[in-house]
Amino acid sequence: MQLTRDWSRALNRGLGELGLPQLSGGALELPHWTGLLARGANHLGPVDDVFDPAVPLTEEEADFAAQALEDVVRDEDLACVQRLELQTLGLPQLWPARLSRLVMAYDRRFPRGGGKLFVSAMREVRFYLYEPVLAAQVRALVAEGFGASTSMVIGHSLGSVIAYDLLRRGECGPDHTFGVRTLVTCGSPLAIPSVRRGLNIADGEPLKLPGDIAWVNVFDPADFITGGTGLRALSPEITDAAVDNGIGDPHSALRYLRSTPVARAMADGYR
Repeated sequence: MQLTRDWSRALNRGLGELGLPQLSGGALELPHWTGLLARGANHLGPVDDVFDPAVPLTEEEADFAAQALEDVVRDEDLACVQRLELQTLGLPQLWPARLSRLVMAYDRRFPRGGGKLFVSAMREVRFYLYEPVLAAQVRALVAEGFGASTSMVIGHSLGSVIAYDLLRRGECGPDHTFGVRTLVTCGSPLAIPSVRRGLNIADGEPLKLPGDIAWVNVFDPADFITGGTGLRALSPEITDAAVDNGIGDPHSALRYLRSTPVARAMADGYR
């Protein structure tokens, strides 16, 4: 309920700045799928939250995070940290040296802890990609939010991966996509090859949606989760829109949602 209120306010702020009509009450359906990641816990904390920073990375999580970082780290940044002593920089002692060096390299491009935040996000992404039973439950829960009047789907971060996966599988209802005309992705990690491989999308294979669904991808070049890049290079059918979410949190869902490109996509989708 709180997420729905917050998202509605952010979307309406963007619409208002363009002088467009506001969302009506009940126009936004926001399936709260994240609770499934708690593995049945009724509250979150270091004991129950498998992604809490206090919970050590598993070998599989560390390997996936390293692979994803190798996809986005610049060669010049990695070359600079190869000569540094790991123990002088205070990184987590339990991280493998390979991952630690990659995080340090990524921090050169995205300071203020971008590398550590990237690793944290990749833990959740990997969980969705490589836990098929959980992934099916997540998609089923999100699909319940679709109805005959659903015309647009908006996904932020891992939510953008889930939204794309759901639409391409045609699991959104009896006619596969209902009346969906537009997909808007914000801060999407689909730009990272390791993430796409987890969806069984081969390198070089374009991202596709069924039917004539328009796809608008909004990204901030300073967003550490996306590697600072859009999705246009992965498909000529995707429209990229760069925004500036500020230095405080360039990956913020609410800052993405109140942006002009999202408001314009909403207006176009309702026409």
